[in-house]
Amino acid sequence: MHAEARAVASVPSNDFFLARQPILGRDQHLVAFELLFRAAGEDDDAKLTDNAAATAAVISHASQLGMEQVVGEQLAFVNVDEVVLMSDFVRFLPPHKVILEILETVKPTRQLLARIAELKELGFKFAVDDVVEHSPELDRLVELVDVIKVDVKGVHSNELAGLVASLQRTGKKLLAEKVETLDEFKLCMDLGFEYFQGYYFARPVILSGKKITPSEMAILHLLELVSSDADSQAIETAVKRDALISLNLLRLVNSRAAPGPQIESLSQALSQLGRRQLQRWLQILLYTTAGGVELASPLLQLATTRGKLLELMTLVVRPNDAASADRAFTVGIMSLADALFSIPMSDILDNVEVADDVRGALLDREGQFGTMLRVAELLEAADGSCKLTSALRKLDLTVAQIREIELAAFDWVRELTHEVH
Repeated sequence: MHAEARAVASVPSNDFFLARQPILGRDQHLVAFELLFRAAGEDDDAKLTDNAAATAAVISHASQLGMEQVVGEQLAFVNVDEVVLMSDFVRFLPPHKVILEILETVKPTRQLLARIAELKELGFKFAVDDVVEHSPELDRLVELVDVIKVDVKGVHSNELAGLVASLQRTGKKLLAEKVETLDEFKLCMDLGFEYFQGYYFARPVILSGKKITPSEMAILHLLELVSSDADSQAIETAVKRDALISLNLLRLVNSRAAPGPQIESLSQALSQLGRRQLQRWLQILLYTTAGGVELASPLLQLATTRGKLLELMTLVVRPNDAASADRAFTVGIMSLADALFSIPMSDILDNVEVADDVRGALLDREGQFGTMLRVAELLEAADGSCKLTSALRKLDLTVAQIREIELAAFDWVRELTHEVH
C-alpha cells in the first residue's frame, strides 16, 4: 500500500475534530485560518501524531466539505510533512486557497526541495512552521517559502528581537504564532511581524473604572425591551433614538444572512424581523458599534460562530425547542462580551437581564449551556481531545454531529460577514 493510501486508510472518516484558528494581519483583519485536525480519543495524547494521516483527513474531507465552506474568502494553512509533500494526494488541495505549512520535522533533502519547487510551479504557496532559530535547514528552505512562522512561546523573550531581525533579512513575511496576550501581540507588532495567530484578541483585558459606552448601553437597553416583551412601539422608539443603531440594523437586516426583499424603513424592518431575529441582530450589533459595521472583526466572527454552534447543538439536543436555542445563541455570542467591553462579565450581566441558565453558563460554565460553551472553547483550541469527548458524551452528541454543526456554523458566519465586502 502506498504511504498516502495508508495515511488515508488510517483515519476513520468520522473520528476527528476540526479546529479553525484565525490568522490576522497588522490591521487586525482576518487573512487566513489554520486548519487543525485532531483524533477524537479517550486520552489527552490521542492526537493525530501521524501528520500524513492528519493532512489526509484534511484533504479527503476538504473535497467533500468544500474549502470555501470551511474558510470562506480567507486562505487555509494546512500542515504537511515529507509523506504528504511527496504524495500525489496533496494535489487534491486547491492551490489558490491553501498555504502548505512545512512542519519543523521535515528534512530539506535535495529530493524534497525539488518537490517543493515542482508544487510551487503548480501555484502552491508554502510556510515553514514552528521556527525557533535561524538554522542552516531553514536557509535551505527559505528561497522556496513565502511565510516563516515563529513560535513566540518557544523563543526566549531576550532572543526574539535578534531572531526576527535575522529572519527579516530573508525578505519573507513573518507570522507570530501562539500569541496569547495583548502584550505579546504589541511586542510582535513592534518587532515587525506581518501576521499573528493566537487568541490574544479574545482575551478580556479588564480596565478598572471602564464604563459601557452610551451606544452600547442603548443596545443593551433594547435587548432588555425585547426579552421583556415590551410593546412594538416602545421598541421602535428606542431604535429610532439612536441613529447608529438604526443605520446598522437596516444594513444587517438587508444582509445575505437575512433572505428576502430589501427593507427600506425601520418599522418595516422591525415588523418583518420579529422579536427573535431582532434580538439576534442586536446581539451581533453590540460587536459592530465600536467601529461602524465591521463584520470582518475576528472577535465578532468568533462570537457569532460560538452563538451559532450553541444554537445548533441545542436544536439537536432539544429538538423543536426554539426558545432554548435562542438562549444558547445568547450564551455563545455574549461569552466574549468581557473582551469586547473590557469589563468583567458579572458587570455586563448587571446591565442586561438574562435567564438564569444563561447567567450560570456565562459566569461559571454551569448546566447544559455551560457544557456547550466548553465544547466551543475546546474546539477552538484543537487540543484536549479527551475533555472534548467527555463533554460531548454529557450532551449525548457524536463527533460526526459536532463536525456537521461546526460546518453549518462556519457557513452561516461566512454568509453573515460576506455582505460588507
